[in-house]
Amino acid sequence: MNVDDLRYEKYTTDEEQKFESICKRCGECCGKMDDPCENLKKRDVDESFCAIYPDRFGQRKTVSGNTFRCVSIRDHITQQTLRPNCSYRRFI
Repeated sequence: MNVDDLRYEKYTTDEEQKFESICKRCGECCGKMDDPCENLKKRDVDESFCAIYPDRFGQRKTVSGNTFRCVSIRDHITQQTLRPNCSYRRFI
């Protein structure tokens, strides 16, 4: 890798970390209030986490067995399907 490639890689990594840091880990986009993803786990009363976060995208199941396709938060922003309390709403 040349110097420019390394700079770009660092830039994209830094930007991704900044974007991820906005998330409150509430679990609302994972169906916490309705029929949550089976991989959504509680950390405490207000905070949840995805047990398979690095591999989350694709076909998944809810607790009740319904299937759905996990999408990135950017897809939720683009499609304007964020819940009212989501920190990412400022992007729409």
